[in-house]
Amino acid sequence: MAITAPGQQLNLNESPCWGSRSVDCFEKLEQIGEGTYGQVYMAREIKTGEIVALKKIRMDNEREGFPITAIREIKILKKLHHENVIKLKEIVTSPGPEKDEQGRPDGNKYKGGIYMVFEYMDHDLTGLADRPGMRFSVPQIKCYMRQLLTGLHYCHVNQVLHRDIKGSNLLIDNEGNLKLADFGLARSFSNDHNANLTNRVITLWYRPPELLLGTTKYGPAVDMWSVGCIFAELLHGKPIFPGKDEPEQLNKIFELCGAPDEVNWPGVSKIPWYNNFKNKANEETSKGGFQTLMTSVPFALLFLPLLFSAFLNSLFCVSFDRHALELLERMLTLDPSQRISAKDALDAEYFWTDPLPCDPKSLPKYESSHEFQTKKKRQQQRQHDENAKRQKLQHPQQHGRLPPIQQSGQAHPQMRSGPNPPMHNSQPPVAAGPSHHYGKPRGPAGRAPPYGSSGMTGAPRGGGSSGYGVGAPNYPQGAPYGSSGAGRGSNMMGGNRNQQYGWQQ
Repeated sequence: MAITAPGQQLNLNESPCWGSRSVDCFEKLEQIGEGTYGQVYMAREIKTGEIVALKKIRMDNEREGFPITAIREIKILKKLHHENVIKLKEIVTSPGPEKDEQGRPDGNKYKGGIYMVFEYMDHDLTGLADRPGMRFSVPQIKCYMRQLLTGLHYCHVNQVLHRDIKGSNLLIDNEGNLKLADFGLARSFSNDHNANLTNRVITLWYRPPELLLGTTKYGPAVDMWSVGCIFAELLHGKPIFPGKDEPEQLNKIFELCGAPDEVNWPGVSKIPWYNNFKNKANEETSKGGFQTLMTSVPFALLFLPLLFSAFLNSLFCVSFDRHALELLERMLTLDPSQRISAKDALDAEYFWTDPLPCDPKSLPKYESSHEFQTKKKRQQQRQHDENAKRQKLQHPQQHGRLPPIQQSGQAHPQMRSGPNPPMHNSQPPVAAGPSHHYGKPRGPAGRAPPYGSSGMTGAPRGGGSSGYGVGAPNYPQGAPYGSSGAGRGSNMMGGNRNQQYGWQQ
């Protein structure tokens, strides 16, 4: 008999009981994500016909049983219930050995599989933004940003750090609803921020400078830096800090935001790797090749609002809305103690001035667009183009105006006296093949900004789709629902997360 602590009750309404059902209750339709820590499939529940997402937890690299990261993700998602946070519906298992799509054993020494069942979302933000010709309007950007900040504020109020906010982990359905997903790196935190946490989190392009400099004491501000990177990416149309490694990532941040010192970031000199970076800066400066602004510009000047905004404008080659620049500047503040919170960001003037955030339901519906799928389509298109080019080189086309071959001693039947007539039967050029182009409260307690008009410019591409499209699978940086992988700035954490983190969790 189950015994509960005094004053507590068993959750008897949880149906079905988690872990009691087999994955055979679902029919896998297509793979929509893959990464270091699992695969994600679109699936249909056989009994009800409901479309869900199945995330298979990869077990073959685990030496000590069930992955601690998966345990933490399940625990956190069972705790969080919000319209802007992905819903974990249940856990299902496969009783015996499984095979991959090529029919090979999946390498799981435990001879069984465990799947997390999520609500299905039609898109992720990166996959949607990567659609050819896609450009988000200002009301649509405001709509998505407000939902992102609302969900993140809920997480922070419940003392949960996400620690991997990026476009592929922001899922969107065809009703315009945005939800935070992939809590594989999330963990609870204390308000005093005295616990030692690993700094090997957050995909590189979205990682804040304090983590890049080696701090192990941090809080919600690390998520807000990632949100600022997403915001700038939506405005600019592409990532603003696409570093190849950690030193280059720091260089790109300091080129835009200025270099840190004790004036603009009190305490920065005590962060573990700050002096290493400063010494490297001095070495590079003496060689004349250092591209950051570490020693060439007075640090304080870099943070005058007018200069910062002017630099952003010159970088993006577009005149941004003043309120957008003010909010972006507060999100991308180097000093984490001065960085804006999700609660205060929701109350920023940006969300309360025209054009207002649009109603999510007013947004167009699109064909399913996950980053995993769009990447696969681009790979297929590149391979198609390379094959066409190779075939053209191997079989060069004859020039249509070459004279016909004349047999010796007699005229060619097509040869006539006088000027050469046009060759009606000349072969047309070989085609290169088909082209496969593919409001929440004002702050948490106030009023919601009124909805504006629909925020999308132009008509949706791929019309007529039900939203679950069957695209060929991409995930440079990770699948939605938590299957993080490489790309878009890698997590640079390969192998077993528990081994990488050591004692730091």
